[in-house]
Amino acid sequence: MTPTWVQLAYLLAAVCFIVALKALSSPRTARRGNLIGAAGALIACVVVFWERDDLDHLGPILIAIAVGAVAGAVGARRVKMTQMPQLVALFNGVGGGAAALVALLELNDLAPLGSSVEEFTLAATAFTIAVGAISFAGSLVTFAKLQELMTGRPVVFNGLPIAFGVSLLLIIALSVVIVVDAALWLGVVVCVLGLVLGALLVLPVGGADVPIVISLLNAFTGLSVAAGGYVLENTLLLVGGTLVGASGTFLTKLMANAMGRSLPNILFGALKGGSTLGAGEVSDRPVKSTSPDDVAIVLGYAERVIIVPGYGLAVAQAQHALRELVDLLGDRGVRVDYAIHPVAGRMPGHMNVLLAEAHVPYEQLREMDTINGDFKHADVVLVVGANDVVNPAARTTPGAPIYGMPILNADEARQIVFMKRSMRPGFAGIENDLLFDPKTTLLFGDAKDSMGSLVNAVKSL
Repeated sequence: MTPTWVQLAYLLAAVCFIVALKALSSPRTARRGNLIGAAGALIACVVVFWERDDLDHLGPILIAIAVGAVAGAVGARRVKMTQMPQLVALFNGVGGGAAALVALLELNDLAPLGSSVEEFTLAATAFTIAVGAISFAGSLVTFAKLQELMTGRPVVFNGLPIAFGVSLLLIIALSVVIVVDAALWLGVVVCVLGLVLGALLVLPVGGADVPIVISLLNAFTGLSVAAGGYVLENTLLLVGGTLVGASGTFLTKLMANAMGRSLPNILFGALKGGSTLGAGEVSDRPVKSTSPDDVAIVLGYAERVIIVPGYGLAVAQAQHALRELVDLLGDRGVRVDYAIHPVAGRMPGHMNVLLAEAHVPYEQLREMDTINGDFKHADVVLVVGANDVVNPAARTTPGAPIYGMPILNADEARQIVFMKRSMRPGFAGIENDLLFDPKTTLLFGDAKDSMGSLVNAVKSL
């Protein structure tokens, strides 16, 4: 029987997780939510050591915790903002892999007990092994794609659908066998097949869709942890895993809607010739270029300016200079807002995190649904490092890889200024029609350098 104080501590930790998840839904409270969630996790870990007086291998456990804490702290402090999605993918994969390993160890203890083990417990064990392994392998592939250790294009081969289907059927069949006649070697085979299936699931996904897959794999990890909580009879794992699984599922659905596509199309579209990743060729069509001084005049004497941030802003680490520019414009009486597209950057909320780092007021961050109607009233739209999220081809070009994706209506503004390093296409690899709009001018160069020059030009007005 679990002591009452332990149950109360677990309840407190579970409440912390729920409150943290709610707080993470808003940039204003996200930092507090992170701390509350971390406090809940700390409570859960401490309670385990206080509750159990029969812990084996305590020394190696403490060493592993110390190594993990140091590695996590160093990695979190050193990671660049542009590499945050890769870090999230790795953390997610580690969670799924840990759940699978714990389930394998539990299966090793359950197998000798034979028919005395409940069938549902064995089914949950097999589920944890399979889904945890899928999440681990899939997360490693997403990391490799984002880190450019492998191509970001869909990787397909003739036998991929067959290999995927066979692996899935074998996992289901062997999981049934585990329920009927549990054996560790069966669990190991399921784990290996799960690793194969996870890789096959992500390989056909184009680079522009990888953030959505990260969210999906996060849901997989949550579900595997929840099932592991049932196997270990740990209510807190069950609650925490369910929260992660549910929130990851909802986030995946929201991001898919923001892309204007279904999840099956995102995962398997490349198998039938469809993909969000285009040819990636640099256009030779003529465009109008400008200088920082000219842009400063346009911005400084505007009444309404909307800024569209994108991944290029994160790459250049120009968010602090951008904040300084916006403050200068505000001092001149210019109203400035930031238009945030749900899939701008390479992970959910990437732009919110980036701008929060520069202490941008939350009131200036406007989501796509609330600001799209304001573009037609804007004097200037300044696009900094974004591309696909303002590409009118999503509305006007049937057959384009991003056709049907909801975009920011930047083309409705009176004037558009693009800050770009080059004419290279965006993450989807297709030409942006907005670059060739008569209302558009381009300011070429590194975003941080260009932004610094622009700030100095505005100061001299």
